[in-house]
This record gives sequence, C-alpha cells and structure tokens, in this order.
Amino acid sequence: MTLTLAAAPITDYAIIVDPRDNVAIVKKETMAGLELSLPGGREMRVNSTVPSGHRFATRTIPAGEFVLQYGQPIGTSLGIECGDAITHENMCDDVPVIRDLPADLHTPAPEYFSEGERAAFMGFRRPDGRVGTRNFVLIVPTSMCASHEAQQISIIAEYTLFSRQKYPNVDGVVAIPHNKGCGCQDGSTIEIMLRTLSNYADHPNVGGVILIDLGCEKTNLAQVEKYLLKRDKSFNKPVAKIGIQEVGGTQAAIQQGLQEVERMLPEVNRATREEVSVSELVLGVKCGGSDGFSGISANPSLGRAADLLVRSGGTVLITEVPEFCGAEHILANRAKDFATGRAVYEMVDWYKDYASKFGAVLNQNPSTGNKIGGLLNITIKSLGAIAKAGTTRVEGVVGYAETPKNRGVNLMLGPGYDQESTPGLVAAGATVIVFTTGRGTTIGNAIAPVVKLASNSTVFERMNNDLDLSAGGVIDGTETIDQVGQRVFAHVVDVASGTVPAKAEIHKHREFQFWAEQTVSL
Repeated sequence: MTLTLAAAPITDYAIIVDPRDNVAIVKKETMAGLELSLPGGREMRVNSTVPSGHRFATRTIPAGEFVLQYGQPIGTSLGIECGDAITHENMCDDVPVIRDLPADLHTPAPEYFSEGERAAFMGFRRPDGRVGTRNFVLIVPTSMCASHEAQQISIIAEYTLFSRQKYPNVDGVVAIPHNKGCGCQDGSTIEIMLRTLSNYADHPNVGGVILIDLGCEKTNLAQVEKYLLKRDKSFNKPVAKIGIQEVGGTQAAIQQGLQEVERMLPEVNRATREEVSVSELVLGVKCGGSDGFSGISANPSLGRAADLLVRSGGTVLITEVPEFCGAEHILANRAKDFATGRAVYEMVDWYKDYASKFGAVLNQNPSTGNKIGGLLNITIKSLGAIAKAGTTRVEGVVGYAETPKNRGVNLMLGPGYDQESTPGLVAAGATVIVFTTGRGTTIGNAIAPVVKLASNSTVFERMNNDLDLSAGGVIDGTETIDQVGQRVFAHVVDVASGTVPAKAEIHKHREFQFWAEQTVSL
C-alpha cells in the first residue's frame, strides 16, 4: 500500500505577503518535492531547493507577465512554472514605474491622537523649545586637520574627567572626527559640510560644544561660527573655541580642550530630564544589511511604530534615496499634495543623475549580502525599505542634513551608505534612530541612540549583544506586525527617556561621516 502524505499548509514554510502576489517567501530552506496547500484549497509542489528569504512561484507565471510581491511588480517573468524558485535565470528586473500624479492630489492628514492619548518620555528641553534624548559634551573639528586632537580630547576626558556618578545628567564626552574640510572645492560641498557640523553642534542631544580647528584651513572656526550665527535658529548653549596653531600645537590644544571640558561639565550637568509628549521626538528610520525578510517583518513593524509617532504629532525622517527607486511612485502618491509628489520624483531623478556621474546605476544597489539574503534587485529592496516610514502621508522633501519644516513623514536626500546616511538623519534633527537589519549591523552614532531591529530570529539570537529587538516573530508566526510595532514604539520611548540604552551605545559605537561629494544641490 502506498502512503500519501497530506500537503502541508504553506504558512508552515513560506509567507505570501499580499493576496495579489504570485510568489511566496521561504521561511527556512525548502527542498524539492515539498507539497504545500494554498489558501482556497489549491495544492502545489516546490520544484527545487529554495534558500531562506528567497521566493518561489505559487502559480505559473507566463513569459512577459509580472512577478508580484507586496502586490507590486518586482520583475518580469521569462517563463516560470508553479513551484519554481525565482532567480535571475527566469526573471528579468524590468518593471514599470508609472509616474502620473493627479493635479488635484491631496492625501488627508492622519487621524491624530488627542493630547491625553499621547505617550510621554523624559527628555531634555532646550532653551529654543526643542527636546533632546541625550545630553552630550561634543567636540567638533572643523576639518580633518583637527580631527586627531578632537578625538584625543574626548577619549581622555571620558576616562579621566567624566563619570555618571559625578555628572548624572551628562551622557558622555564625544567627538566627530572626519576626513573632510580644507582641501575641498567651494560651493555645495562646503555648504553641506558646514550645515552638518553646525547642526550637530546645535543638536538638542548636545548640551555643550567645543569647536576646534587647525587655523589655516578653508573650513576654519570663523566659517563654522559664521554659519551657526547666520541661520534662523538661535545658538544658546555653552561653547568654547580652540585653534591648534594659535595655542601652540597638538599637545597644547588637547590640554586646553580638557580644561574646557572640565569647565563645561558642571554647566551641562545642570540640564535635567522632564516629562514631555512624544510629539517632540524626531525618529530617523534606517536599514542596513537587509535580507529577504526585512521588508516583511522588521520594516513594516518599524512602520507601525512610525505611524504611532506621527499620529502622536511627532516627526519621522527616512533617507537612502537609492532604496526609493522602483517604489517612488508609492511615496509620491502618498504626498500631501501635487507639489510634494513631484518633489519626490525630482529627488529620485536627481540621485540617478548624481550616481551616473560616477558611473553608477541604482539597480546595482543591492549588496552581495542583500542578494544572498533574497533581495534580488533594487525594486524588491525598495518596496520593502519604504515600509520603515509607515503609511501616513509624505509631508515634505529636504536636502541632506537639512531640517524639515513640517512634522510627520519627511524624505531626506541621502545615499544608501550607512556611514553617511545615518549621520545625515541626525544632522537633520533625528533624536533617536531605529535601524533594521537582516544580516546584522553594529553601527551607532556619536550623539543619537541607534536601536537595532532584527528581521529574523536567527540573526537576533546570534548577535543579541548588538541587536536590541527582533521582528522574527512575524516570520515565525508568533507575533503580528502590529504587536511588534507596538513593542518597537514602547522601546523607542524607553530609549529616548534614557532608561534603556541602545546596544550600540553600550559598545560606544559612535560612527560619524558625512556625504560631501555632491556637486549640485537638490
């Protein structure tokens, strides 16, 4: 007698993201011959081994027909049978992006929570009304020529002058060494650099600033100070200035810097946390080391948290323009009005033109790790990446390290490179970052906590000393996106309040660099 095994429910092995999809994403590697039952009672067989995070066809997709995930085209079939693994051998990356926008485009504002329904956190209210989540003494070198001294001052000060026992309201003494300044062209390159450095100095997470230059560079103290003073925002915090050539060299500059830190710490320590509405939070959302699960677990879960913050009157910043490509029509149609929708398209087109000047094309964005993890092309990556910013309307588009004018969701011009895009979000005003990852990423920031959200349980268990939260339950079937989103939101409030540190803070990940290679402005 031959025994016939019943087909297993597809949910045991794979995820169909949207009812319109003709593919499913594999939870764990599946073997050829696996029999599965689909919603509606239809059965199918997987034709080959499909790695975790990759996808197989849930029906035959004739050549020329679109392959669908998220209910959107992710490629064009070259001839795919039901049960076939989706690869570049049977799917090309060609997909349509229809950019028509109605002239009367108007996306309604979200349903905001009442004041009484909004969560609160413990933050540092600054004289200008903004609220910080941290209180640092920051050493700002105006060029690479002063970066060594800046870093030495911060390291020595943290080990000899600063302690949380003595200064309980101060989070540390940090520096932002970099390799830019002086030997650079005039124009937008210097403008972006000065804007980034100035916005770090003026950031609500910074309680006191020491500016340091060599003395003869193009981007000297006078230029940074001039930039700080010419802006609309007032600069009202303890500040000191050091010129390395003026004081007598490296050792003298370090000694003066340490004296300034010692003088400044008691003053910065006078700031205290107070209860404020989460409407004062500015959340930066990022991803790095993404995999095939990022867009169906971590990113939409973070998107739920972003929606909760926006509905509470807060601000969400998203960047990485290369990862808008292929999904820009979704963002544009979510814009508050026609002009904002057009600005979304202009941002993407600007970036494509910018990338082409360096011989790059955006469909090469997915990294080797991305592709191994299941992100075969930029469209799949982008459709999942934009979920980080939730579902509320797009309020505005800003340049790199530029402060948005409106609360709600704002898009910031920036690269996909984590070392430059994360600091750009902070310079634009983000007071806390949530960074999703599928492969495992450890990056932090000099002045803002960076919370890591894993897309799958395996990487979270392997790297739980670096990753803060996991959305793996969405893949495992033990949690919903809404449940993880609520958990992320609550954790962000705790981190913002200083009651829970981000893992990157514990390990003193303080990466800083900025994107100063632009030749034209947006």
